[in-house]
Amino acid sequence: MKRFSMRVFVFVFACLTGLAVCRADELAAVTGLVTDPNGRSVPGVTVIITNLATNVASRTVTNDQGIYRVPSLQPGIYRMTLDKDGFKSIVKSGVELHVQDVASINFELQIGSVNETVTVEAGGLVINTTDGSVSTVVDRQFADGLPLNGRSFQTLIQLTPGVVPTPSNALDAGQFSINGQRAASNYWMVDGVSANIGIGASSGGQPGNGLGGSLGSFSALGGTNSLVSVDAMQEFRIQTSTYAPEFGRTPGGQISIVTRSGTNQFHGTMFDFLRNDVFDANDWFANNKGLKKPEERQNDFGGHSAVRF
Repeated sequence: MKRFSMRVFVFVFACLTGLAVCRADELAAVTGLVTDPNGRSVPGVTVIITNLATNVASRTVTNDQGIYRVPSLQPGIYRMTLDKDGFKSIVKSGVELHVQDVASINFELQIGSVNETVTVEAGGLVINTTDGSVSTVVDRQFADGLPLNGRSFQTLIQLTPGVVPTPSNALDAGQFSINGQRAASNYWMVDGVSANIGIGASSGGQPGNGLGGSLGSFSALGGTNSLVSVDAMQEFRIQTSTYAPEFGRTPGGQISIVTRSGTNQFHGTMFDFLRNDVFDANDWFANNKGLKKPEERQNDFGGHSAVRF
């Protein structure tokens, strides 16, 4: 009995550890080099990066080579602060991070009092210098402002270069092919957890290649709203080629979705995407035949709220 309990404990611990590692892969990171006016690296610099939406701060110190790294950051807008005795403090706001970003931001400290502050209004581009992955990020503002059919965002994936919609058949189910790969070769993740759990039976009643869980967990109508609704989604990244080795389970696209974490204030939204014949002109052919404008009534409405304490 004790041996069985120990095995259960090890299994649960391994699962939780695996989820934590996967979750870290979904988050962003900031790294860079801190130098003095002569271009020499400066160790021991305190680097604080603060999420402007939640006021959550992460702290680190540059190493002997003057390099810092802050991992596990939620997507959002951040403010960075650098302090070191004998140098002026640096404050850089407006650092925007997306899902799985590894931003490289270097700083040059100026000699002076730590009580003096240098505000960096514009600096170098926030670019990824750690790998050569080709990816596209769809943020919340873009997805939330469009009247998506069924409040499902898979139509936005088709806007990514290399994505081609494909028909499903008895042996190869799926929705789209990326760079010529099979439609069932795409890998889905929600907050770092695999979402490839669907059977995806075809119209012929055969499970096909979805029997091994190689399809996304879509709804019965094939929508991604069963994964994450548009209102609960922060953003998603779709990697199409040359991605890092940790995304090597399937050779197709790697779609990583991050849900909203909320802020330290209560927010709520309401929406109503509508189509009505009041806003439309009559069809030319119907108008030519003296026919009335056909009636059209479509309303897609709802609401969402989020808060983080």
